[in-house]
Amino acid sequence: MSIVFCPEAETEMAILSTIFSALLPMVVTFLLGFVAAWRHDFGSKDASTLNRMVLQYAVPLALFAGTVMTSRATLSQDIPLVITLCVTIVGFYFVVFLFSRVVLRMQVKTSAIAALTASAPAVPFVGPAVLGDLFGGLSAIPIAIASLVINLTVVPITMLLLALDSSGGGLQEGALSALAPKSYASVFAGKLVETVKEPIVWAPVLAFIIVLSGVRIPQLIVHSLALLGHASGGVALFACGIVLASGNIKVNRYVLFFVALKNIMQPALVLGGLRWIGYRNPVVSEAVLTTAIPAMPIVLMFALRYRVAQEEAASSIFLSVMASVVTMGIFIALTH
Repeated sequence: MSIVFCPEAETEMAILSTIFSALLPMVVTFLLGFVAAWRHDFGSKDASTLNRMVLQYAVPLALFAGTVMTSRATLSQDIPLVITLCVTIVGFYFVVFLFSRVVLRMQVKTSAIAALTASAPAVPFVGPAVLGDLFGGLSAIPIAIASLVINLTVVPITMLLLALDSSGGGLQEGALSALAPKSYASVFAGKLVETVKEPIVWAPVLAFIIVLSGVRIPQLIVHSLALLGHASGGVALFACGIVLASGNIKVNRYVLFFVALKNIMQPALVLGGLRWIGYRNPVVSEAVLTTAIPAMPIVLMFALRYRVAQEEAASSIFLSVMASVVTMGIFIALTH
């Protein structure tokens, strides 16, 4: 009896192996944070300290280094992909935000966290590992475009919404109606200035301006800045494990709903929309698989900083990563 190997089966196994190898480090880092908190080596206060380091230093450096290495030629090389990712990420963010506010009647800051969870894939952390093995050198284009869209739009918008709905005033339910238009405008302007001053906001904007100007930063400087930036994803996931161990893993209908929006609904809409318009690969596969990447760990960083839905955010990220082993495999099969 001879054994016949099916090329399609070998391809599917290679794809699953790629996804698993890319997501396994995220799961292991989660578990290390969980075990560290369980052993009382770290607590919830330590998670807040790690969070401050990530948001003030590691993430801004990672965003700057990643953005400044993008060339103008890369941005103009595939306009349909640029438009698709802009509409998908930004449009989906506002749809989820409005749905959370109007239908689910969540607070502004909770709605902002939910919208970021459902719309922003962890492209800077998982993209090179997953998309790199699938598309090779071409993966640099969707990774760069998606990272720019996320860093320049939904991340600063989320920070602004969280700042406006913080304890200092702004969009508080009772205070909003009591504010005169001029007073509200001054509050909004003040929060906007505070948001723009944050390194996580101005760092990618500055890098984007450098890219548009055509100025090339020496690689030695970029690599020096990126050293601490490379730690941002791992530290964020480690802190996520600490939060899960310090509290309770909340798997309620809201957590499952927003994870389903991120892992299933967003890439499904991209797939259906592009096929309906008439696009084919590689645009379809690049856009769909980019949006099929699980939620960003930075969601938890914002939740910790502004003390909103911390356990739900940690649980959502963990479930999104675990479920993406299956959901990404399905979308890879549908687009290849």
